[in-house]
Amino acid sequence: MRNPYTDFPDVQPVDALAVAAHPDDVEQTCGGTLLKLAMMGYRTGIIDLTAGDIGTRGTPEGRIQEADAAAKVLMCKFRGNLHLPDARLENTLASRMTLATEIRRLKPRLLILPYWEARHPDHYRACEIGYEAAFLAGLKKLDPYTDPHRPSKVIYSSLYASVEPSFIVDISAQFERRMESLLTYESQYGEHEEGAGLFPSRKEIRERLETVARFYGQKIGVKFAEPFVVKEAMRVDDPMNLGVRSF
Repeated sequence: MRNPYTDFPDVQPVDALAVAAHPDDVEQTCGGTLLKLAMMGYRTGIIDLTAGDIGTRGTPEGRIQEADAAAKVLMCKFRGNLHLPDARLENTLASRMTLATEIRRLKPRLLILPYWEARHPDHYRACEIGYEAAFLAGLKKLDPYTDPHRPSKVIYSSLYASVEPSFIVDISAQFERRMESLLTYESQYGEHEEGAGLFPSRKEIRERLETVARFYGQKIGVKFAEPFVVKEAMRVDDPMNLGVRSF
C-alpha cells in the first residue's frame, strides 16, 4: 500500500489543510470549501487520521484508493493517512506528535478541523488531536529535523453540529463536484447488500447533503453552502460592505 509520507518525502507546502477522522469525512463536511480554495489558486491538502479499517463496508486499502481518487476530484495537492486506530482514536502524545510533524512539513496557513462536539468519538478526538498537534508544531525544540510552523487560523467545520455558524461559504459552483468526490467512495455509497440497513442509498445521501447545503445556502442568499465556526472574534474593516442583507 502506498505511503505518502515515505513515497513523497519532498511534498510541497499547502495553503489550507483539512484534518479528519476517516476517509470521506472531509468530502461530506468541507469538500466544497476546499475545492473553492483550490479553484482560487490555493494549494490544499487533506490528512485522514484513520483508514476506516473496522467499518462495515470496504477495506483500508480500498478506502485509501477511493480517498486518493476523491482528492483528485477536489483538486487537492496532497492527501495522506496516518493509519491511527479506527473507532479507537485517542488523543495521545504519539498521535499528536505524528500529526504535528506533518503540519510542520506541510506548513498550512489555514487548518480545517471537525467541530469539537460530535456523535462519533473519532470526530471530536480528531478535533482535539488536530488542535493540540497544531500548537505543538509551532514549538521550536519539538524535534531537530523539521522547522517550527503553526497555522495562523483554525476553523471548524460545523455542518453536522447544531450550532450557529460564525461564517458560511458559498459552494454553489462547487456542489456537484463535491458530490462527485463523495460518491467516489463506491465501497461506502455503492449499492451493496452488506450493511444495507445501515447505509443510505446514493439517492438518499445526495438528498440529505443537498438539503443541508440548501439550508445553509438560504442563510446567505445562495443555493448551496457550508458552515464553519471560529473561536475568535471576526475582524471587519468596512461595515459598509458586509456580505449578507438584513432585509
